[in-house]
Amino acid sequence: MTTLPDRPHTALLVIDVQNGVVEGAHDRDGVIANINILVGKARAEDVPVVWVQHSDDGLERDSEPWQYVSELVRRDAEPLVHKTYGDSFEGTALEALLAERGVGQLVVTGAQSDGCIRATLHGAFVRGYDVTLVSNAHTTQDLSEYGAPAPHQVIAHTNLYWQWQGAPGRRAKTVDTAEVTFTADAS
Repeated sequence: MTTLPDRPHTALLVIDVQNGVVEGAHDRDGVIANINILVGKARAEDVPVVWVQHSDDGLERDSEPWQYVSELVRRDAEPLVHKTYGDSFEGTALEALLAERGVGQLVVTGAQSDGCIRATLHGAFVRGYDVTLVSNAHTTQDLSEYGAPAPHQVIAHTNLYWQWQGAPGRRAKTVDTAEVTFTADAS
């Protein structure tokens, strides 16, 4: 139901699952395991897996914290998008890459729930994509010392509000890893 014409395909986005981003994150191992399940399923169904990797002053490119976690392995043929903003579309080639592949639906995973995940969800939605958030395949660090709620509350809130998003000709929803399908309905 995307508003993007001739874009019937779905892609899996794996956003910022980097050593320095998920170190100490809520349910880190469980989230990475769920992302691995989704990556395997996407590959088996010939669905594009698009990897997104963040860098900034606190996450220096080519450093150890900048590297993807060792539990997730990107294949050489799978696109890697480098970004410096929260929204994975801003200042990157993500939109062109998805257009080349006829992608109008996105399944979103990664980190951080209250930063780059939310920014990318909204960035995709306003650009016309149907966007599915995988409820148990995104995480965040504990930022409560800065006034944020506990990580499990941030994740729960992100899941809650995303399932109620709506706009003409687009769908937003939240599903569990086990419920994800990569059909034209974009799970």
